[in-house]
Amino acid sequence: MADIEYFYSAHSLFAYFGATRFSEIAAAAGRTITHRPMDLGKVLVGIGATPFGKRSEAHLAYFFGREEERWAEYRGAPILPTFPQHHYNDATLANCMLIAGQEQGIDIAALAHAILQAHWRDDADFADAETLKRLAGEVGVEPTPLLDAARSPEIQAIYNSNTEEAIARSVFGSPTYFVDGDMFYGQDRLEMVERALKQPFAGSWPRT
Repeated sequence: MADIEYFYSAHSLFAYFGATRFSEIAAAAGRTITHRPMDLGKVLVGIGATPFGKRSEAHLAYFFGREEERWAEYRGAPILPTFPQHHYNDATLANCMLIAGQEQGIDIAALAHAILQAHWRDDADFADAETLKRLAGEVGVEPTPLLDAARSPEIQAIYNSNTEEAIARSVFGSPTYFVDGDMFYGQDRLEMVERALKQPFAGSWPRT
C-alpha cells in the first residue's frame, strides 16, 4: 500500500493539533507516512494565498483564538496562554532536520511532534540548534547527524523540492495529507482521511 504523504511545517499550529491523531490513523490502517516538510511561507505565496502577515485581525483572532482553544481542548493538546514569541523565526533548520532524519531511515514522527509541541506548549525556539538537540534527545534521537545533514546542499534541495511540489499540487497550507493521490487539507479533515483509508471517496483530485 502507498504511503500517506504529509506536507507540513515544523512550526504549524494545526499540524501540532493533528499530529497524534494522524499517527494513530495511519498505524491503524497499516500505512506508513512520508513526511514532506515545506517552506510554508513560500507555498502560500506560490499558490496565491494571503500570507499570515497580511490577513485581517478578525481572521487571525478567530483561527489563532477561538479555533485554537477549541481544537486544543478537542485533541487534548496543551497550548500557551499567549502567542509564541518565536513563531515568526525561520523554520528551515527544524524542517530540514526532519527531512534529514527521514533520509537517514529514522521514524521522525516523535521528533516532529516534540518540536511542534515544545513550540506551542512551551514557547521553544525551533530555529535554535541547541533547542533542537535537546528535543531530539528527549525522544531518543541522536541530533548531531541530523543537524549536520540539515545544513547540507542535498537536504536543502529536498526541502526546496517539497516546497515546489506543494505549490504544483495546490497544497493550501499545513497540514495537508495525500491518501492515494486524494488531497485533504487541514487536521480537521483527519476523520475523512481515516474514512478514505478504509473506503476511498468517489471522484478524484484534481478534478478533471
